[in-house]
Amino acid sequence: QVQLVESGGGLVQPGGSLRLSCAASGTILSVETMGWYRQAPGKERELVAGISSGGDTDYADSVKGRFTISKDNVKNTIYLQMNSLKPEDTAVYYCNAYVTTQSSDSYDVWGQGTQVTVSS
Repeated sequence: QVQLVESGGGLVQPGGSLRLSCAASGTILSVETMGWYRQAPGKERELVAGISSGGDTDYADSVKGRFTISKDNVKNTIYLQMNSLKPEDTAVYYCNAYVTTQSSDSYDVWGQGTQVTVSS
């Protein structure tokens, strides 16, 4: 099975920076899209940033100009560079991917989540 493992979360002060990583493992034929979502207590899960197989990106209005999503196809890893962090960015961040395996199965995969806390 394909698995996604996030890393890089932690505690950071307002105005600071953090870089999240999401590594995909398993036998993957292709990846349609990958993205970062976040969910805070009492709030709905929202898309933070997404990237297509061709490299097209999409960002939530709340993070435009501050966050950057990128990928390394060789390492099967995506990143989320977060700058100028605000307390409202505090949430559990989840990596997501829609993949097709070599057995021709296609499905949505979620990581376990990594906590990001922005506080002074």
